[in-house]
Amino acid sequence: MKKIKAYVSYALGAFGHDAFYATLSTYLMMFITSQLFGSGHNSHYMIGYITTMMVAIRIIEIIFDPIIGGIVDNTQTKWGKFKPWLLVGAAVSSIMLMLIFTNFGGLTTKNPTLYLILFGVAYVILDIFYSFKDISLWSMLPALEIDSKDRSKFGTIGRLGSTLGAQGVALVIMPAIALFSGWFGAKSGQKTSAGWFGFAILIAAISFLGALAVCLGTKENDDLIRKQTKHVGVLEVFKVIAKNDQLVWLIVSYFCFALGYVITNNLFLYYFKYVLGKSGSFWLVGAITGVLGVISVLAYPFIAKLISRKGVYVGGIGLMFCGYIVFLFADKSVILALVAISLIFLPYPEIFLAALMTITDSVEYGQLKNGIRNESVSLSVRPLVDKVAGAISNAMVGIISVQAGMVGNASPSSITTMQLLRFKSYMFYGPMVLIVLGAIIYFFQVKLTEKKHAEIVSQLEEKLGKNYAQED
Repeated sequence: MKKIKAYVSYALGAFGHDAFYATLSTYLMMFITSQLFGSGHNSHYMIGYITTMMVAIRIIEIIFDPIIGGIVDNTQTKWGKFKPWLLVGAAVSSIMLMLIFTNFGGLTTKNPTLYLILFGVAYVILDIFYSFKDISLWSMLPALEIDSKDRSKFGTIGRLGSTLGAQGVALVIMPAIALFSGWFGAKSGQKTSAGWFGFAILIAAISFLGALAVCLGTKENDDLIRKQTKHVGVLEVFKVIAKNDQLVWLIVSYFCFALGYVITNNLFLYYFKYVLGKSGSFWLVGAITGVLGVISVLAYPFIAKLISRKGVYVGGIGLMFCGYIVFLFADKSVILALVAISLIFLPYPEIFLAALMTITDSVEYGQLKNGIRNESVSLSVRPLVDKVAGAISNAMVGIISVQAGMVGNASPSSITTMQLLRFKSYMFYGPMVLIVLGAIIYFFQVKLTEKKHAEIVSQLEEKLGKNYAQED
């Protein structure tokens, strides 16, 4: 019963967490380009300033995420080292999310410079505390279970929750914005800034309640291997990562994959609105990917057992590539677009899980190789990669929305052939190269298989058991 409670709690936390991330990484730019700065002579400049600022903040954060992981690793409280940061991070980042989905009292027109300053401050605070929450949530995995198979169960149920959270946003975002807009006095079907703000409040509440569920429903395990935890200094956290060759190769591979995928994913709504002229049908993307996400996540343990984690990662990218090919022929067909999106999305949760489990198992790999166990430092690299990829993607979305004329009240008929070609180059061709590169790197350089991890755990238990016996 306790296990079921822990699974459900962790799933709820992941649900709220990825609903938050999807809103921040995918739909914030749509709010900025279509609602906040959809028209006006300085709109293109403001979009450029904001996207540049967001990218700069995320790039700088490359330095700070491992440090945040080190802070979490060095935390000691009666509630453990993860939960305090998880809850505080959820509370602060939720408040900041609501703020950045406003025009700060009309400053976008009254005082654009002050608006940019306040947006930058709010975004930095959000990013820092979101990082604490993100790292704490996912770096709990090696603390919840030590066995790779049992660990995969938590990873699978967590990914199930996160998939439902992320795709649930795609399903409800447009109807919800229209609903909240109506509550604030807009005409039927009209989407206003107030509607976007109402939606941000909803997502912020879901994120915080999910974090609270994790804090109340899970418990860290204390075993022999986890007792060997050396506290490292600020500079040493980078050495911990650099000395773990399997973690480094996974980072390189996953970054290529994540960047390619998130660029395409962030442009789905633009495709529906400005190419197909069917933004009202975008809910179908959320519905289809939500169902496929559940199927994909639940199938992961069986498929991974059948063809191995490496087969899931590389084979999944192969299936995703087929989806891109279909998209190239979709043109203005909603049906073909949905088929392509389905093929691109179906393997994504499993690829994510394969990467997450590899990173998680690298904790013991690094512990055996270097004599140091650092859970949060090692697990911090996955959210770091996702956030940097998301920041670069946001910048590219801002650039292409301007270059392709997809801002404000533009329509499919106003998009020229050259603008459409530019859009497709960003959405399809570049990402296709990136995901294939990620698959090649993983296939040839990542050697940390499930079998190899089991051997590592056995060696650690034998080694540490002898050490503790000698101490006694």
